[in-house]
Amino acid sequence: MPDIVGGTPTGAFRAAKFLEAMHMNVLDGKVAIVTGSARGIGRATAEILSAHGARVLINDLDEDVAQQTASEIGGETVVFAGDLTKDGFCDQLVQRVIDEWGQVDILVNNAGYTLDAPIHKMSDEWFQRMLDIHTIVPFRLCRAVAPYMRDPAKREREEGREVFRKIVNVSSISGTMGNATQANYSSAKSAVLGLTKTLAKEWGQFKINVNAVAFGYIETRLTASKDESNVMQIGGETVQLGIPDPLRGPATMLIPLGRPGTPQEAAGGVFFLCSPWSNFVSGQVLNVTGGQFVGMTS
Repeated sequence: MPDIVGGTPTGAFRAAKFLEAMHMNVLDGKVAIVTGSARGIGRATAEILSAHGARVLINDLDEDVAQQTASEIGGETVVFAGDLTKDGFCDQLVQRVIDEWGQVDILVNNAGYTLDAPIHKMSDEWFQRMLDIHTIVPFRLCRAVAPYMRDPAKREREEGREVFRKIVNVSSISGTMGNATQANYSSAKSAVLGLTKTLAKEWGQFKINVNAVAFGYIETRLTASKDESNVMQIGGETVQLGIPDPLRGPATMLIPLGRPGTPQEAAGGVFFLCSPWSNFVSGQVLNVTGGQFVGMTS
C-alpha cells in the first residue's frame, strides 16, 4: 500500500509513524518554549519535556534561578529571563529560540501569579496586571511563534506530510468555575480559554494542536501558606503569594483523591498535550484537579 494517496498520508502510514515514535524519545528533534519554568509546574514541565528529548527554553523573572534550573534538568536548554509583560519581550524570546535552534514546535504558556482581593477592594491596576500576564502574554507569544509554526506546516502539507506542533495554555479551575477574591485572575484565566479554542479553529489546518489545562489545587508557591516568606518581586514590588492556612485544609477536602497534586503530576497533563498521543485533540480544556468539581467543568 502506498504511503501517500492523493496527497494525503494513508491510515497505515500514520499508524506506522506513530509506532515508530513510541520506540524513541517521543520529543526527539522538538524545540519547546516553557514560560515561568524555573520553579513549580513550569520547571516540572521543562523537566519532562527535556527527559523525552525536547530542547527547552527556560524563562523566569529571576535569571539566577532560571540558570540553576537549566543546569539541573539535563538535556539541551537555553535561558531567556525577564518580564514577559514588557513591550517587545515576547518577540525577543521567540527570536532567541530561533537564533539558537531555528525552529519552535511546542509552546507552553505557563507563567503567572495571583493578586487576590474582593472585587470591591480591587484596583484597576491589579485587575489589569492579571490580564497582562495570563491573557495578553499568551496572545503575544502565540502571535510571535506563528510564522515558525505555520510556514513549515504549509511546506509539509504540499509534500503530503503531517507534522504536529503543540500549544498548551495554562488555565485554572478559577477560570472555569470562578473563585472568591480572584475576579481578576479568574477573568484572565477564563479569557485564555477563548483564545485557546479560537486558535485551535484557526490553526488546525496547519496541524497545530492548541489546548489548555485547567489546574486545581497543585502544591506550588501560589497554594503554599500565606506568610511573610512566601513572596516574589515583580517590577520592584513585593507580591504576597499563597493561601491562608484556614482555607488550605477545606480546599483539600473537596478533592476526591484526598490531597493536592504535585507539580510533576500537573506537568503530566501538559506533557500529554505536547505528545503524539494528543495529535487528534485540539480546542480542549484538560482538567487536572484530582476529581475536584468533576462533572461541573467543561
